[in-house]
Amino acid sequence: MTSRADKKPSTAKRMIWVILGTLALIAVIVGAKVLLVVRMIHSMPKPGPVTVSTVKASEQDWQPSLDAVGSLRAANGADLATEVAGLVTDVHLKSGQDVKKGQLLVQLRDGDEVAQLQQLQANAQLAKLTLERARKQLAAQAISQADFDTAQADYKARLAAVAQQQVVIAKKQLHAPFDGRAGIITISPGDYLAAGTQVVTVQQLDPLFVDFNVPQGELSRLKVGQAVRLHLDAWPGRTFSGRLSAINPKVDTSTRNVQVEATVPNHDKTLTPGMFAKLTVDVGQQRRQLTLPQAAIVYNPYGDTVYVVQPAKGKDEQGKPNAPTVKQAFVTTGDTRGDQVAILKGISAGTEVVTSGQMKLKNDATITVDNSVQPADSAQPTPQEQ
Repeated sequence: MTSRADKKPSTAKRMIWVILGTLALIAVIVGAKVLLVVRMIHSMPKPGPVTVSTVKASEQDWQPSLDAVGSLRAANGADLATEVAGLVTDVHLKSGQDVKKGQLLVQLRDGDEVAQLQQLQANAQLAKLTLERARKQLAAQAISQADFDTAQADYKARLAAVAQQQVVIAKKQLHAPFDGRAGIITISPGDYLAAGTQVVTVQQLDPLFVDFNVPQGELSRLKVGQAVRLHLDAWPGRTFSGRLSAINPKVDTSTRNVQVEATVPNHDKTLTPGMFAKLTVDVGQQRRQLTLPQAAIVYNPYGDTVYVVQPAKGKDEQGKPNAPTVKQAFVTTGDTRGDQVAILKGISAGTEVVTSGQMKLKNDATITVDNSVQPADSAQPTPQEQ
C-alpha cells in the first residue's frame, strides 16, 4: 500500500518538468522570431548614396564691412508755419514745387499794417527834417544842445517804429528759408490761419544725411570719410554711395550704441527724407579671404561644421568604383557679406564641401554629386522677381 509521502515527490517532479517544457517552448518561439528579424534586417537593401551639391572653397577679394540700418534725413528740412494769424490772400506755390531761398510762398492780408507803416514813415521823414533844421540852428547857436538831442532822439524813435512795423508786415509773409522742394499744400486764398498753423514742409533733397547706430564695440573701426553703400527697398538692385561724415562723441548709456551720420549725394532727387535704408560701411583694407556659401555651414550649439567630400576609394563587388563619402569638419567662421561667409580656420583653399543635402548626411555617408543647381553665392545679392 503506497503512502501519501511517496505520492508527493512524484507530483513535484511532474510540475518541474512541465515548467521546464514551457520555458523551452518559449525559448524556441523567441529564438525563431529573433532569427526572422535578423534575416529581414540582412535582406533589407542598403541605403544608396545621398544626392548633394558641392563647391570648392576659394579665396576672394574681401572688403571688411559693417552692416547697419538707418533713416534718411534732409540736410535742411522744416515744417513752415505762420507766426501770426491772418487771412490768406495769395498762395505763390504748387504742391511738390522746387523753391529758392527767400521765395515768397504765402501772403496774408496786411493792408492795415502797410497803411500804418506809411504813416510811421511819414512821421520819420518829418522827424528827419526837424533834425536837419535843429542841426543848422545848433551850428548858429540858435538852440541849445538839449533841444538838438531831443530832435535827434525823436528821429531815432521814429525810425525804430518804422522798423518794428516792417517786422510786423514781414510776419504776414511766409518765405522759403532755403533751397528745397515743397510738400503738399492744402490752403487756398480766403482761408483764415491761426498763429502757428503748419502750412507746408520744405526739404532740401541734395545732399541727404543717413542716421544709424552701431555698437560701441565697433567704434574703433569707424572713421570719418569711409565709404558707405546704401540699399533701399524702394529701389531694388540699385546701390547709392556716400561717405561717413560724423560720429557722435557720446555713447547712449541705455543702449551702448553710438550714433553715426553719413552724407549721400542725391542729384536726381531719387531719395526722400524718412526712408529706411540698409547700410554697409567699408572698414579696414581689402584682403584675400577664404569663402564659402552660407548654405554650406551647419550651425550647431557646439560649433559650426561643414561636410568635406572624401574621394572614392576602391571598387564594389561588381567592380564599379565606390561612391565618394563625406567627413564632418569643424570650421571657424568670420564676417558675412551677402550669401557668403568668411572661413578663418578648419579647411583650406580647394577643399570640396557639401552645399545642400546636409540634413541626410552623417560621417562616412556615400554621396552622389549633382551641381546642376547651386545655392546662392553672391557677395552682393539682389532681390529676384518670381
